[in-house]
Amino acid sequence: HDLSQGVVTADTPLQRGARIRRRGRHAPPRTLRAVAPSWLGRPTLGAALALVTIVAACSGSAAPATTRTEPSSAGSAVGSKSAESTMPFTITSTAFDEGAAIPKKFSCDGENVSPALAWEGVPDGAASLALIVDDPDANGFVHWVVFDMTASQTGALAEAVSASPDAPPQGTNGRGGIGWTGPCPPSGTHRYNFTLYALDGDLGLTGSPSADDVRQAAAGHIVGEAVLNGTFSRG
Repeated sequence: HDLSQGVVTADTPLQRGARIRRRGRHAPPRTLRAVAPSWLGRPTLGAALALVTIVAACSGSAAPATTRTEPSSAGSAVGSKSAESTMPFTITSTAFDEGAAIPKKFSCDGENVSPALAWEGVPDGAASLALIVDDPDANGFVHWVVFDMTASQTGALAEAVSASPDAPPQGTNGRGGIGWTGPCPPSGTHRYNFTLYALDGDLGLTGSPSADDVRQAAAGHIVGEAVLNGTFSRG
């Protein structure tokens, strides 16, 4: 429209389209803004407490961690027999301690009787026992040979059993006799070894074998060995 001349003119469709395009070029573009719901716009104390409660509930419902320990093979034996088999194989005497002096009573200067002996921890594979007592300070002089004793986890020989009719099979000692012959060193202090052998079977010897006979027959059949040491001096 041109009002300066007092004349009203109408725009043509082409003019109106151009004007609209010029105006639209300078107008800022419209943008869309997402509006969050009011209940998400600002955290509230109640929502925070609810979140803490949910986390705590989830944590409490989890199964506690456990540690699995594999049982040790050592110490896992069950039953008295298995427990006994773990004991060390030992031989002892009520007459003297390990490495101590043998009382005169058991020597050639005394009653010359065999001392009481006891053992425990015999290996499970043992079927018989053999005993040799010798003096390493006198070229292995033999004081006692016993063989084909029944093997058990524990056992004993009573004092003076060597001269008893209930004695187990005995061999020949260094003096040519059968059974025990006590310490009788010519001088000084001598050592005496009481060696008990656990064997996987009977030796099958007859008569009164020597210590060497017993050792030879036992070769390859020893499943355990226990030693008790004593000393003796005269005067």
